[in-house]
Amino acid sequence: MTSPARDALAARLRAAGSVFAEDEADLLLEAGDGDPARLRSVVQRRLAGEPLEYVLGWAAFDGHRIRVTQGVFVPRARTTAVVEQAARRLQRYDRVVDLCCGAGAISVALLGRVGALDLVAADIDPDAVDVAAENVGDRGIVVAGDLFDPLPDRFRGAVDVIAVNAPYVPTASIATMPTEARDHEHRIALDGGADGLDLHRRIAAGAGEWLRPGGAVVIEVSAAQAPGSSAAFEDAGFATSVETDDDVDGTWVVATRPA
Repeated sequence: MTSPARDALAARLRAAGSVFAEDEADLLLEAGDGDPARLRSVVQRRLAGEPLEYVLGWAAFDGHRIRVTQGVFVPRARTTAVVEQAARRLQRYDRVVDLCCGAGAISVALLGRVGALDLVAADIDPDAVDVAAENVGDRGIVVAGDLFDPLPDRFRGAVDVIAVNAPYVPTASIATMPTEARDHEHRIALDGGADGLDLHRRIAAGAGEWLRPGGAVVIEVSAAQAPGSSAAFEDAGFATSVETDDDVDGTWVVATRPA
């Protein structure tokens, strides 16, 4: 609802470069919660260039508010395509791994879409693990470590779906990313190595040990990198397909372990 205060705030945000100034003004007024000092603080942080999600303390994702903290990767709308494709392959109580989980957005969304799951989320960034544990709560397990290393042994050869948004930005391209990403999100959540596919190759090499026969990896990638990611999984013995969703500008590889 429009008001002089909201219109004035939207004008300040627009002047600072906000593309969605009115929407941001509404969210910041909500975050201010009627406290002028708090409102002043959140507005100043946003005008100084801090990402909106960090100012609010949450990011919108697949109908959920995902808690985020400073430095933790902010979930993007394109990753809802990974959620949708993973959910299609899952039934209640299936085993699923949210690999490179960040704030646990994929986990929360899958639990919302499918219901109860035997779920483990994993990330190497301890800050991400802490906030993912808050988001997932007692509906799954969140573990810290490098890719598959921290997964429980009972998951070996028994996972139905591995859903992944691993870092896939080529190292040299990080400097060209929007300021809100390159200056605020932890580099470990962005850097995919020289061609962006270092993590994809490692995941392809290790996933077969954890998936059940017929289980699948659903992994986000850019359109340009999709052939390289798909080839890495094919070299590891998977059947692959590359799929896209123009509505969210999403591209992903589905790699299925032979039955």
